[in-house]
Amino acid sequence: MADDSPRVVVVSQHYPPDRSGNASRVSDTCSHLAEGDWDVTVVAPPPAFPHGQFDRSWKRKTTETVDGVTAHRLWAWQPASEDPGFLARMAYYVLFPLHALLWLLVNHREYDAIVTSSPPIFTGLAGLPFGLLTDTPWIVDVRDLWIDAAVGLGFIDGGGVIERASRWYEGTVLRTADRVTVTTRVLGEDLVDRYGLDGDSVRHLPNGVDTDEFRPTDVDREPTIVYAGNVGHAQDLDACIRAMSSVGSDDATLRIVGDGDTRERLERLADEAGVTDRVEFTGLVPRETVPGIFGEAMIGVAPLKRDDTLEYAVPTKAYEYMACELPVVATGVGEIETLIDESGGGVFVANDAERLATTFDSLLSDVERRDELGASGRTHMVERYDRGVVAGELARILDEVAGR
Repeated sequence: MADDSPRVVVVSQHYPPDRSGNASRVSDTCSHLAEGDWDVTVVAPPPAFPHGQFDRSWKRKTTETVDGVTAHRLWAWQPASEDPGFLARMAYYVLFPLHALLWLLVNHREYDAIVTSSPPIFTGLAGLPFGLLTDTPWIVDVRDLWIDAAVGLGFIDGGGVIERASRWYEGTVLRTADRVTVTTRVLGEDLVDRYGLDGDSVRHLPNGVDTDEFRPTDVDREPTIVYAGNVGHAQDLDACIRAMSSVGSDDATLRIVGDGDTRERLERLADEAGVTDRVEFTGLVPRETVPGIFGEAMIGVAPLKRDDTLEYAVPTKAYEYMACELPVVATGVGEIETLIDESGGGVFVANDAERLATTFDSLLSDVERRDELGASGRTHMVERYDRGVVAGELARILDEVAGR
């Protein structure tokens, strides 16, 4: 990278070795961005997600450079339990952006642009003063409607003081930013309507997938239905587990790869449903092994709950399944259904255990249908959602706000 290259700093709550879709997305996007004209720095807390899976760090700052990206880890509270309480979560969410803000107050003059990635919404605290008081361009990258999800899942009371304060803060952040990037157009439209944003400031920057890393393999596929990702409250894994009691294929297995807040409850559900021999919980696995796991499976499942607060959401795992030519069975509402329809890479099903079981059986027994869906999904990902393509669009937005 030339000494006169423009410099951008990205503030993100999650960054590898954190194991989340947002961690891998930020990492891949920044690596691709660094291959171009931009010198990229990431500011993140110590790895702590999924919670309880990492040793706590008490160092004020650590620094490493990987794939051309310099990452500064700034100390923040790291929850130790798998399902932290409210105070532990808030300490994790708030202490990091405050530490990042202090770091930026000292170092912001070195950078030509600042990007803060949400969720959680609190990362905007690190960029807000610079958006209000300086000429440094600030991009707010919004990955989901975090407040809506928190209300819908019962973490905060709808209409209460916390929600109202959060809405005021989020609106201030979004209206102050030079650009707002969103994963889906539904999400962008919602933010424009809700907070009165200038539509021209909102840009579509979808989640994506590294189609070189996630690609089809030549191994024989097994009758496995795979889920990989956060085992959390927004995923309707309950219906998938119950479906396994009705799947006709005797050797079919549901493999849940990952960890999260609801794993213990789901393990109890599998026991109560009498399907412990058909449902496998692998826990966390090295990220580099995930494409191989997809390559061995016959179906990838992306089970969002049917909740209007999630209608904007498209899980990263759906892109990764399709890139590996794995047909997707999806549930939920909104954008996930649109992706399935536009890509031709899967089947959209109601959030119902019996309908899921019927769909699983149909695909497990029809190799030609699986191949057709897999090929369509792969083509769609390469053409529209490769992370190199997404990073190129981010570079154009950065050039625009930096006047290049």
